[in-house]
Amino acid sequence: METKTKDLWVFIETDEEGAAKPVGIELLNPGGELAAKQGGKLVAVIIGDGVESAIEAANAHGADEIIVVEGPEYRQFTTDAYDQALCHLITKYGPTTVMVGATDTGRDFAPRVACRLQTGLTADCTELGIDEETGNVAWTRPTFGGNLLATILCPDSRPQMGTVRPGVFKATDPVEGKATVIREEFHVDPATIRTQLIDFFPEENAEGKDLEGAEFIVSGGRGTHGEKGFALLRELADVLDASMGASRAAVESGWAVPARQVGQTGKSVGPKVYIAVGISGAIQHMAGISGSDRIIAINSDPNAPIFKACDYGIVGDMFEVVPALTAAIKAKKEA
Repeated sequence: METKTKDLWVFIETDEEGAAKPVGIELLNPGGELAAKQGGKLVAVIIGDGVESAIEAANAHGADEIIVVEGPEYRQFTTDAYDQALCHLITKYGPTTVMVGATDTGRDFAPRVACRLQTGLTADCTELGIDEETGNVAWTRPTFGGNLLATILCPDSRPQMGTVRPGVFKATDPVEGKATVIREEFHVDPATIRTQLIDFFPEENAEGKDLEGAEFIVSGGRGTHGEKGFALLRELADVLDASMGASRAAVESGWAVPARQVGQTGKSVGPKVYIAVGISGAIQHMAGISGSDRIIAINSDPNAPIFKACDYGIVGDMFEVVPALTAAIKAKKEA
């Protein structure tokens, strides 16, 4: 596809109420840095219905320009409607780079957009940069089960496209933005939308609050010894109003659902506080929590690798430490 600008686009995913989901706002931060290096504008792209709050959020977090497509057909995500709309915009404006959050939605329609535009797409990225020799975006993602990191360039086709994991980057502090808002009239023939959402059922045993955007996360690993240990972690999470996470080993043992897995082969998170209980600290797990402001580790093994990376470490039996910690926090809140 012909490149008409040096602009970098960030797709701002919205919910049914038109509010921006965290990942798009997070991506405006690295997007601004890359756009400056490319010599173009940072453009937020919003597709939805009743998206004024998402426009305000994109404006407050660094977008130079905001392109909006609205209509009732976009209220609920469908691959057919969204990929038609985004392909229309990309073809019309010709950006050099497009970034999409690696959510269920982004992983669904971004590859379809890339295929229709006959360009490449690097999926599930955890790092972003600019290759100094070519000026192309350097997309870095885990490979071989998280044991290696691969950096991928798209030298010939445009736009350069990639999906980026939620929680890898932190959103900037909001400011009084001055973005130009462009409203595009583009409607999709209902006959071309081949899917319809009939009903929604929340995942059973989803362990409450989502990991994306969580300020506090309590996460358990192999050292929790199963359901008995995870029951104590849930009590700690309750008093902290925290989300529940788990290591790959805990998920594979059936102690937590896959949606709770944290790490290179799970979700990348960036909470204010991450409490790792019974987690040894393998490189794959640490890569998924590198964006955390504070890491607190509780482990009975004083030589566990996680103690070299955490901010605070407690060596002890979790069945003694966690209940004591829960009781102390509860007493503090009630005082």
